[in-house]
Amino acid sequence: MNAPFPLPPRAPGTDTDDIIVVADVSRHFGGRRRFLSGVAAPVVRAVDRVSFRVQRGTCFAIVGESGSGKSSLARLVVGLLRPTDGEVTIDGVPLSTLDSAGLRAMRRKVQLVLQDPRASLDPRMTVFDTLNEALTVHGLHPDRTARLDRIKSVIGLVGLNPAHLGRYPHELSGGQRQRVAIARAIICEPEVLVLDEPVSALDVSVQAQIINLLADLQAKLGLTYLIITHDLGLVEHMADAVGVMYLGRFVEQGDVGEVCGTPRHPYTQSLMAIAGHSAPISRDRPAPVLEGSIPSPLAIPPGCSFHTRCPLARRLAISTTAVVETADGRVPRPCAEDPPPPLPAPGGRSTATCHFADERLPDSDYRSNIRN
Repeated sequence: MNAPFPLPPRAPGTDTDDIIVVADVSRHFGGRRRFLSGVAAPVVRAVDRVSFRVQRGTCFAIVGESGSGKSSLARLVVGLLRPTDGEVTIDGVPLSTLDSAGLRAMRRKVQLVLQDPRASLDPRMTVFDTLNEALTVHGLHPDRTARLDRIKSVIGLVGLNPAHLGRYPHELSGGQRQRVAIARAIICEPEVLVLDEPVSALDVSVQAQIINLLADLQAKLGLTYLIITHDLGLVEHMADAVGVMYLGRFVEQGDVGEVCGTPRHPYTQSLMAIAGHSAPISRDRPAPVLEGSIPSPLAIPPGCSFHTRCPLARRLAISTTAVVETADGRVPRPCAEDPPPPLPAPGGRSTATCHFADERLPDSDYRSNIRN
């Protein structure tokens, strides 16, 4: 059975005010017996025993490939999903203790900004109607003059002007639509923004503008960010800490400088190499690509879930006799049979789940790990 990923220790001398605490949280789908059948549906472990803490006013990033469970984890934090096991605590209040009315009140504190503003904004509503609806739902600024002043103030904070209030989403550019989505989130005066791929649907030139806007808003409003992304450049630019997710579990977590600068898990090492953080990418040295695709969460590999794609496991299998023959080749026996425990680094600034943590792949292995 997989060991839980422990809550990371607080750095000495830092503020101990944790606004988000996720403790040993799992979310499984399926498992119920099908209608008119005695056979139970297979269980999908979308999130499996994940733990992390986010201090007030900081930014925590969750990175990983599509299908790793990042968005499911985000929905657990905002209360759109209930955990199968474990507990999510927001500002000292466990979400499991709240009824539907309590969750609605809590969502004023924790707002979600989705990836595609074209889908998240109602095409039948103007920008004014969208912002006005958010205030109405939470019962804020009932006075008409005060409400209009609040709407104009927020639209200015995100870099738009009152002329945009009468426009519909299709009359706005992609960057303007995302600014409206951010305005809808901050108009309720939240304490936390959960940003699910906030810039991936935008042009590169617009991405930088939205990233700078988010940084400015965090400084002005004292916001706490939880960012779901696969963009390691965004992580290094904005995050204070990061969790690397694979098949529903954290494989590495810690200070962003430690994890991105000296990654300990082979999956993190591969992601950093793909992003160009090892030797420069050129025509003679193309970007490494992890072999195969992420396995189905219906059939998570035994042992270390990453061993079917791990270039480190393949290299180590050459030099050891304790190996197992699998459909994906020879791998060390611990990788194929035993789930790796979380291993803190000296100094406690990062934790990785790997039997051979701190074994770093040389560039030659990255170059050979390219999909044909």
